[in-house]
Amino acid sequence: MNPATPDAKRRALGKGLDSLLPRVSQQPAAATPVAAPEAEGGKPREIAVDLIDRNPFQTRSQINEEQLTELAASITANGVVQPILVRPLETGRFQLIAGERRWRASQLAGKPTVPAILRQVSDEQAMEITIVENLQRADLNPMEQARAFERLSREFHMTQEQMANRTGKDRATVSNFLRLLRLPLTVQSRVESGDLSFGHARTLLSLEHAEEMEKAAQRIVALSLSVRQTETYVQGLIHPEKTAKKEPKPQPPVDPNVREVQERLQRSLGLKVEIEDKNGRGRVIIEYAKLEDFDALLEQLAAN
Repeated sequence: MNPATPDAKRRALGKGLDSLLPRVSQQPAAATPVAAPEAEGGKPREIAVDLIDRNPFQTRSQINEEQLTELAASITANGVVQPILVRPLETGRFQLIAGERRWRASQLAGKPTVPAILRQVSDEQAMEITIVENLQRADLNPMEQARAFERLSREFHMTQEQMANRTGKDRATVSNFLRLLRLPLTVQSRVESGDLSFGHARTLLSLEHAEEMEKAAQRIVALSLSVRQTETYVQGLIHPEKTAKKEPKPQPPVDPNVREVQERLQRSLGLKVEIEDKNGRGRVIIEYAKLEDFDALLEQLAAN
């Protein structure tokens, strides 16, 4: 393993998108340079929002409309604090690379322009920057992250180790996200909507067949099972023989006369009473929750 990898990883995390952009300048760019002198150099410029096209490489499939409205209100009051990143097109328009929420919120706020930094990058470079930038954010849902890692693997032939280094995540985490793509599409939709968490989804992957995963997912959502409860439930599906052994034996029916006495004692003592009777022999069990109940029971028995 390259000993310089941890340092490179720390530098990439510290600089964010800037850690990606120097590599871009070393390769020939497919986009035509912009004639304006301020088009390059990292200085933001105001660009009309209606001259900017949405990023076709965007991995985010859902944007919270309520949060977008809140951001629009903030932009109305304070403006756009962090410029978006765009690239110039041959048509004279611009294509968004990073900052879709800020761009859309600016439109929602009625802003005619938005501050933007221009970069000349190819389609491939724009796609890579977009995917890596999104993966460094914390608000992507698990399925969006899984699909983003899959695109890095498919489009750029990155190994899991390389993806981990570029995004600041552990290799095992990258592997676990990629495994989510094995889930049936119906289950993936539940994960994407938030009905199932990443932990739920990982547990479901222990099942072999899609039909089992779908049925289990329906039960988990219907019963609002926690991840721990889901793990127990799935293990029961995988090893039904162990679950059967742990199931308690059915209790024999209670004689009506014994039940009546049991209920009378409970009303009289104010405590839970259980009578175990077998052919006229047995025992009376009186449960108490605190010492005060026990003392009261002793006084009552002594008085009687």
